[in-house]
Amino acid sequence: MAKKTIFDKIWEKHVVHSQSGYPDVLYIDRHFIHEVTSPQAFSGLRARGIQVHQPGKTIATPDHNVPTKEQHLPIKEELSRIQVATLKKNCEDFGVEMYGLGHDKHGIVHIIGPNLGITQPGMTIVCGDSHTSTHGAFGSIAFGIGTSQVEQVLSTQCILQNKPKRMKIEVNGTLSPGVFSKDIILYIISKLSASGGTGYFVEYTGSTIQSLSMEARMTICNMSIEMGARGGLIAPDAKTFEYIKGREYAPKGEAWDKALAYWKTLYTDADAEFDEVHVFNAGDIAPMITYGTNPGMGIPVSDAIPDQAIGASSADMKKSLDYMGLQANERLIDKKIDYVFIGSCTNGRIEDLRIVADFVKGKQKPEDVTVWIIPGSKRVEEQAKKEGLDKIFRDAGFELRQPGCSACLGMNEDKIPAGKYCVSTSNRNFEGRQGPGARTLLVSPLTAAAAAVSGKILDVRTLVNQ
Repeated sequence: MAKKTIFDKIWEKHVVHSQSGYPDVLYIDRHFIHEVTSPQAFSGLRARGIQVHQPGKTIATPDHNVPTKEQHLPIKEELSRIQVATLKKNCEDFGVEMYGLGHDKHGIVHIIGPNLGITQPGMTIVCGDSHTSTHGAFGSIAFGIGTSQVEQVLSTQCILQNKPKRMKIEVNGTLSPGVFSKDIILYIISKLSASGGTGYFVEYTGSTIQSLSMEARMTICNMSIEMGARGGLIAPDAKTFEYIKGREYAPKGEAWDKALAYWKTLYTDADAEFDEVHVFNAGDIAPMITYGTNPGMGIPVSDAIPDQAIGASSADMKKSLDYMGLQANERLIDKKIDYVFIGSCTNGRIEDLRIVADFVKGKQKPEDVTVWIIPGSKRVEEQAKKEGLDKIFRDAGFELRQPGCSACLGMNEDKIPAGKYCVSTSNRNFEGRQGPGARTLLVSPLTAAAAAVSGKILDVRTLVNQ
């Protein structure tokens, strides 16, 4: 019998129909939707006079356009208000469950799935959002889809999809103090480039990956898309099962025992073949920071900006550095910053907020630095307050806001002004991503915390033992 990867096992189990030369018809277990990519899909259903095929398998939440202050009041921005209201009406009309503003289950779509136990091993999961790959941390095939595909899933619970090639990325060894999962993935992308994973679905493995918490694994899988991959996953293990057990939507009783027995079969067989393999040493990974306008333009925080980034042309490099107001061979250490954003589906979980709070406790930010802490969900917000993290942030001069995508992208009120430098725990540093003319430097939560209380970029390795 041919040896199979975990990706092969899950994919084959969900193929409804396969024909040579055509995409597979793939059954989808869970469909997440939000306000940005779903309106046209619902309009398509109305135009054809059909209903959502399996409404119980679709979960909705508004996240991209929502304000992160005074969520009990009407949304000020007209387009955002219309989009959120449209999602609400569509869900009511088609019988889809929605967790709206103020709901105790509300939050960023890729954070509430794991929070609530909706995300489980062996599933196929889609959403009209590229960072759906986050859910792969649980040993699922999760990927983003376009609006026309959102309509496919709503109307049939299936999707037409070409099977990607398989890539293995193995990371072994012990991480140095001050280095986190965000640094791991930024390091990998800097080595493979922002297009190095194009056409592949990635399995992350190795002793370093296995040592990570579930929330840290989510950060790794979340940014798979930033190297062009279709998605990324990590085989489930005891940590995965322990994380899911007891959560609201997790199986209970005999159903749990049955699910667990299946989940334990989800691993890559020894000697299973991959189309491409990359191996990295955890000891080589330093705290990372991006300097350019794609996530592949990253360096160890203490290094100088290179003359050329892997996978970028000279013209791209020049354009990027001009936009960022930086130069080749310049060092970012001690560079003055204006904003710090801690949140997003990449680093808006409770573990991320704890890392920041532990570092900034008893410290104070400079007056000329603005710091926004945005929990990824109401559950994360409530937990942060229960643990007293809100007081630590308040005493440090940080603003703890309400859940949403916030300053990860310029689709709501939380925008970074033109020309200002924002140290961000989000996933993209594209031109204008955080607002027109905003300059984004991607980092881990700890590096962001250090920048927040110092007002400049620091190498956290010089501080973690102080």
